[in-house]
Amino acid sequence: METLSEIVQQAAHLTDRPCTAVACAADPDVLDSVELAVSRGLATFKLYDDKQLLVKTLQAKYPQLVDHPDIELVDCNGIQHAAQLAVDAVATGDAQVLMKGNLPTAALMKAALRKEAGLRTGNVLSHVAVFEIPGFDKLYFVTDSAMSLLPDLQVKAQIVQNAVIVARACGVEVPVVVPIAAVESVNPAMQATLDAASLTMMNQRGQLQNCIVEGPMALDNAISLEAAQHKGLSGPAAGKADILVAPNLEAGNILYKSLTYFARAKVGGIIQGASAPIVVTSRSDSAETKLHSLALALLVSKN
Repeated sequence: METLSEIVQQAAHLTDRPCTAVACAADPDVLDSVELAVSRGLATFKLYDDKQLLVKTLQAKYPQLVDHPDIELVDCNGIQHAAQLAVDAVATGDAQVLMKGNLPTAALMKAALRKEAGLRTGNVLSHVAVFEIPGFDKLYFVTDSAMSLLPDLQVKAQIVQNAVIVARACGVEVPVVVPIAAVESVNPAMQATLDAASLTMMNQRGQLQNCIVEGPMALDNAISLEAAQHKGLSGPAAGKADILVAPNLEAGNILYKSLTYFARAKVGGIIQGASAPIVVTSRSDSAETKLHSLALALLVSKN
């Protein structure tokens, strides 16, 4: 797939449409993405919130969704109740994707990660973003910009595995993974280069599978074959990265926002590593971004 529209189209062709549980769904911005998804036949929905408020909000903007066969409205008493019921629906298999509505991310994640009947798997949770960048003829996967503050080598290995799962769900059978740093040489004073070299070795020894890992590598050499050739780099990842692994959350967050604001890239993203994909978008995200994120989660849930 080369565009996010293709991800949406692929999600629309899934058999047995997945169900998405949305916590605190009585919000016009949230319902924009629900309406887009329903109109494209992507998924069915369970919307959790105060039912009277849900009906009122729907009638004001999308009255056709009040009694829609693909939408179930579930009455809840407050944020915590809505988050708990939405998580329960996913944990029991009544829904396959968890989506954040108008509630704090921390409240949703607390419900999702509770020990009893939560979505814990023992794996690291990480954010995987998929970018469609003007001027490039492929999708790029960026991780982790939202979950792991200062990941050590063990956490980075799981971050890579999470991203590989997402990339493969999007049709990239053997994604090229580049742990990015400022330089290509291993420098003991730069932890990012040490971790990148270790991840490369782990891949070569079969500890990280279904992908090609090569690093450390600076961003330009990871995405530009011309830049890599000028630097004398000829490895399997030089200029051919699919997945860019940031050295820490700050770097990942800066890269994410640079792509969205400076490069005007389109994006979708999910939290991977739980027993089901989790869609956690910002209020500032467009309905299109939320749709892309949901379509991505649906593909991952079926793969």
